[in-house]
Amino acid sequence: MNELTNTNATTIGGLMQKLTGSVSFLDRIVYGNTVRAWLIALGVAAVTVVGLWLLRRLLQSKVGRLVKRTQIEWDDIILELLQRTQWWFLAMIGLYAGARVLSLTTNLQKLIDRGAAVVLVLQGGLWASTTIGFLLENYRRRKLKDDPAGLTTMNAIAFLARVALWSLILLLALANAGVEIGPLIAGLGVGGIAVALAVQTVLGDLLASLSIVLDKPFVIGDFLIIGDFLGSVEYIGLKTTRIRSLTGEQLVFSNTDLLSSRIRNFGRMRERRVVFTIGVTYQTPREKLVRIPQILKAAIESQEMTRFDRSHFKAYGDFSLNFETVYYVAVPDYNKYMDTQQAINLYIHEQFEKEGIEFAYPTQTVFVVNQTAEAG
Repeated sequence: MNELTNTNATTIGGLMQKLTGSVSFLDRIVYGNTVRAWLIALGVAAVTVVGLWLLRRLLQSKVGRLVKRTQIEWDDIILELLQRTQWWFLAMIGLYAGARVLSLTTNLQKLIDRGAAVVLVLQGGLWASTTIGFLLENYRRRKLKDDPAGLTTMNAIAFLARVALWSLILLLALANAGVEIGPLIAGLGVGGIAVALAVQTVLGDLLASLSIVLDKPFVIGDFLIIGDFLGSVEYIGLKTTRIRSLTGEQLVFSNTDLLSSRIRNFGRMRERRVVFTIGVTYQTPREKLVRIPQILKAAIESQEMTRFDRSHFKAYGDFSLNFETVYYVAVPDYNKYMDTQQAINLYIHEQFEKEGIEFAYPTQTVFVVNQTAEAG
């Protein structure tokens, strides 16, 4: 009986020693905190990161299904923001939450606080940049058909907005990281002057681009003639403007060179003025010469979307009597103008056949004098 009691006492003592050893390990101080505190902090950080990651996935799934069912825009932008939420942002939240459990030194706590602030500023910058891009893109799609110039304007506004945003984000991140930004801003001012002198050509094109955006001498889709080149505006960028020529190749102009050129913009044409001349033979009787302006006027007025201006017997040519006619086509489309001119020419040809009026063509009459006969 005594031996059994001693054996039980020994077993219980061993168990108590092991438990006592375990408790002493959890209470051991490591870098100013017990092992238990470090384990709790690690658990809090892990649970926070995993929980936020699962929450983001859940929200993305639900909002994604909502986007497919609706035509509203707010759910699209929420989905964009969720997709732009970075893993390092979630990790920093978990680290910050875990650090709240521990007793840290002032310097280490300050380092974590600054790191969290910098990460928050950067993530906020991504969210703000995504929101700006989403709103401007939607506005551009809505206005593109009604106002092609809006495409260029939105591109420039989006670029300037992002430059301003990330400049502010950079300064805020440096300020939260403990950097004195006052001397930095002064240094950037001096350095900016040097950079501006070095890249003045690029800045000139950028300013020319802003001039195009604000003054709108042409927009995407306009048909331009610039010196010996002609084509439709296809793209207006910050440095260059690209034009698709009639023969198919792409012409690239720097914005500075483009604005310093004389540009003929047929995209702003409201109506097309047409001048054409026809010639009849010198043998045409006078009464038919009087009839010709009336025939030309009737030919023009027989067509839709035309406005007759004048028709006159203009001049005696080398081999023809010339009539000049002026009229307007009410639309700027070149194909419509050519269809109209063709119909007018056919009408004139038909009426001249009925009247017996002959078109003139280059001829030369040679008069031969028989001097021998005159001498006899």
